[in-house]
Amino acid sequence: MKYLLVVFLLPLQIFAQSFSQSEIKRWKQQAQRVTIVRDNWGIPHIYGKTDADAVFGLLYAQCEDDFKRVEANYIEKLGRKAEVAGESELYNDLYVRLIIDSAEAVADYNKAPQWLKTLLNAYADGINYYLYTHPTVKPALLTRFKPWYQLLWTDGSIGAISTGDITAADVRNLYGDGNAPVAFHPKEFTDNSSGSNGFAIAPSKTENGKSILYINPHVTFYFRPEVHVSSEQGLNAYGAVTWGQFFVYQGFNEYCGWMHTSANVDVADMYTEKISGSGKNMVYTYNNEQRSVKQKQISIKVKQGNELITKTFTTYSTHHGPVMAKRNGQYISVRSSNRMMNGLIQSWQRTKAKGLDDYKKVMALRGNTSNSTVFADNKGNIAYWHGNYVPKRNTKFNWSKVVDGSIVATEWMGLHESTETVQVINPSTGWIQNCNSTPYTVSGDASPKKKDYPAYMAPDGENFRGINAARLLSKENKFNIDKTIAAGYDTYLSAFEVLVPALIKSFEKSIQPTDSMYRSLAAPIAVLKSWNYYSSNHSIATTLAVEWVQRLNAAIRKVYVEDGEDDQVTATKRFASIATADQLLQPLLETVNHLKKQFGTWEVQWGDINRYQRISNDLVQQHDDNKISYPVPFASALWGMLPSYNSSTFPGTKKRYGFHGNSFVCAVEFGDKIKAKSLLAGGNSGDVNSKHFTDQLEMYTKGQFKDVLFYKEDVLKHAERTYHPGE
Repeated sequence: MKYLLVVFLLPLQIFAQSFSQSEIKRWKQQAQRVTIVRDNWGIPHIYGKTDADAVFGLLYAQCEDDFKRVEANYIEKLGRKAEVAGESELYNDLYVRLIIDSAEAVADYNKAPQWLKTLLNAYADGINYYLYTHPTVKPALLTRFKPWYQLLWTDGSIGAISTGDITAADVRNLYGDGNAPVAFHPKEFTDNSSGSNGFAIAPSKTENGKSILYINPHVTFYFRPEVHVSSEQGLNAYGAVTWGQFFVYQGFNEYCGWMHTSANVDVADMYTEKISGSGKNMVYTYNNEQRSVKQKQISIKVKQGNELITKTFTTYSTHHGPVMAKRNGQYISVRSSNRMMNGLIQSWQRTKAKGLDDYKKVMALRGNTSNSTVFADNKGNIAYWHGNYVPKRNTKFNWSKVVDGSIVATEWMGLHESTETVQVINPSTGWIQNCNSTPYTVSGDASPKKKDYPAYMAPDGENFRGINAARLLSKENKFNIDKTIAAGYDTYLSAFEVLVPALIKSFEKSIQPTDSMYRSLAAPIAVLKSWNYYSSNHSIATTLAVEWVQRLNAAIRKVYVEDGEDDQVTATKRFASIATADQLLQPLLETVNHLKKQFGTWEVQWGDINRYQRISNDLVQQHDDNKISYPVPFASALWGMLPSYNSSTFPGTKKRYGFHGNSFVCAVEFGDKIKAKSLLAGGNSGDVNSKHFTDQLEMYTKGQFKDVLFYKEDVLKHAERTYHPGE
């Protein structure tokens, strides 16, 4: 299954797209119905006459802040990264094109209800008007945005592609040269994918008798900006928006708020297909019959030097979906839903929900394939839904594995109603937490019961963040915004209360004072023995622990669990109980020697090497030990840290620099009037010359929040600039 040889070349020339005079006139008229107020943090507050006007202004403002990231998201979802980055992205593009069909997005646009089509037009117009009014901005590829682009995504999270454990490497091995270095990666959370936190606190546990929502996504830095969008048609939403999307993804309005955490609800399944024959005569077996394998030509342009070369693949699919892998001689197809109009409709309608009843109606659309939802409203309701789009299946099968595609028994049987999914509404404990962990501990004793649901609804295991969050939320009974933020910024690393005692025990039982290892490790062990498991800038123990744990068995980093597997907490406890002295102590010795080599001593304070630096707006961040950076007391969420901060060394650096973790963070108190505080990684602008590029940077390193300006009178008091798009 190889791609066809290229028979022609295309010159690589990007011409600016011309816009018609009628378009320009229409855009200018719409711009006059939109007012953008930039507050003293550079946050755009967009006010429009209609929802469409607000969408137009929102996209224009996003492009002002970071057009590069707006464009990059669509290049990826169009499966066109190879046109910009070359051969290295070829099979990533093919992977995307196998599961996201642009023709289907166009068809959905054409049949969309008029209200949605109006918003889609406004979305594209806002970006195109920005390009028209900023002729010096040179797109990497997309010189005109089309309304249907917005329909390439399901629910607003660009990374939310579900294909089981099929990867682009599998696609390359099947349709390409067959030499991908790794064809199979089991799902696991590593240091750059540590999820998100969401808390909801009921009036019974708050100081003012008002519900509180804590919004804490963990994503790549600068992945989402902070926005406020309002119209005279009832839209008034504040929060984080994914670059290029026209709705607030995680945020709140005057009635309620919503926080999404990534879930491992099984929404995509892999099927072995019994395929035989060749060429146009390929068939597969289903229900003891032979069916024709569908064939589709996918052409992908690839940048080579100053030219574009086209590579065409003959791809295959069954009624289950695209054939995406071949393992152990078996073809594997994938059934999933990675693009649907209901996802966009649901994402928009939730921003206008007026409380729990409205939100339930929104959830009934079942368009959210990748998220769990933590919710609170101004009537004191709190709620949690684990996933939303959940196919019905025969529970006799292990759906975390590849299933037999030749039998009827493995077919999906429609979707579960939203009321059938794992959820909790107004729990008696008065609190909800989800940290990408099991829903069966989401509300303490009031949590849903695992026995009541099929395994595919919640394969998520427990993790150390979930344990830490539950501990904090259960012990406080008079929460306010500041106490909620303090809980969200608790720096306890709960994994080490399991791992460090095992290390110390191993050292004390296995190493004699006469051993050379004893002399090397006695002092570091003493530091770790006196540690309270809280990270801080001045903590040497944090440096030792984090550098050490990364060298341990990778099994303790696995969070996604299949049927019968241990979750992260259980696996870590088991590892700690059976690990040999060599497995525990040798990595610590390597850590001590590494620190001595890099810094001349192992006694390195965490804040001296764990840094935050923003010196460019490249999509791939650049770091330099010789340029200004700031100490950060936080660590990876993988080890139980709630304020996630994933850092790493980079080429040419000795210090670690953050790249992923807390991004937009917000605590909201609902009541007669909204009270909220927020914080954003770095700043809201992608312009290195803007003061808003780094004006929240030091605050970010200290967890110091700013007041949210939600009401227009407050926005105007702190207005830095007021203008119409194009001015």
